[in-house]
Amino acid sequence: MEGNGTKTDLGLDENVEALLAYLLQWISGLVLLLVEKKSDYVRFHAMQSFVMFLTLWIVGWFVAIIPFIGWVLSRIVWVLTAVAWIVGMVKAYQGEYYRFPVFSDLAEQVGAKMNL
Repeated sequence: MEGNGTKTDLGLDENVEALLAYLLQWISGLVLLLVEKKSDYVRFHAMQSFVMFLTLWIVGWFVAIIPFIGWVLSRIVWVLTAVAWIVGMVKAYQGEYYRFPVFSDLAEQVGAKMNL
């Protein structure tokens, strides 16, 4: 199922608002989860962005405190985050319900528990 270009609660095209869900990573994902009620497409991307980037942010901080190897691991997490950020925005703008491995399932579980 793909985004169909309809307007959202903010008056934007779905694909543009879904792209914005990734723009500021977990922060924009959270904001759009709180604001957008009409578009399931935007809410899918907002929840996935929120869960994925918050998880990567926390993991990045934790591995950074590991002596010696932590610096390398935190850089790997940073690169993965940058790649996911670009892929998420591109796929959302293209109208795809792109599912990131692990994070999309986690996002669905969190959404179900929060009744979102």
